[in-house]
Amino acid sequence: MKLSQGVEWALHCVTLLAQGDPGTVASRHTLAGWYGLPEAYLAKHLKSLVRAGVLHAGSGPRGGFRLARPPEEITALEVVESIDGPSSAFVCTEIRQNGACAAPPEECVRRCAIDRLMQEADAAWRERLRRTPVSELAAGLPAPLRGRAREWLAR
Repeated sequence: MKLSQGVEWALHCVTLLAQGDPGTVASRHTLAGWYGLPEAYLAKHLKSLVRAGVLHAGSGPRGGFRLARPPEEITALEVVESIDGPSSAFVCTEIRQNGACAAPPEECVRRCAIDRLMQEADAAWRERLRRTPVSELAAGLPAPLRGRAREWLAR
């Protein structure tokens, strides 16, 4: 399975915001600067996070992005699905009904074993992400990094 680069960026930005004091607001420039990301491309992902209710966006001189809820209430799955959507990574196209030895439709009334396996795997990794709050991701970072992040966000 391959997720988009935007998922990595979004998870890191949300985790960075989770390291600040409650209500911390960071500009797109601040978030992009911490990771050395292009602001214009990051903006697209930040907008997706706002649409999904993961972040709030404010405008004006004190505007920027902040977590929409406490980091304990935002899951890694919400962030992933904000960027890449809720669809399964695997899409069965029923190739068993194609080719020289195609199975007739009446033999394909149930999902094939491969599709079942892939859907079970997808459900398992989504469940793991659902059980992982952003606060857990932030807490797993080394203390010196968390301190630098708080200083960066407080600027």
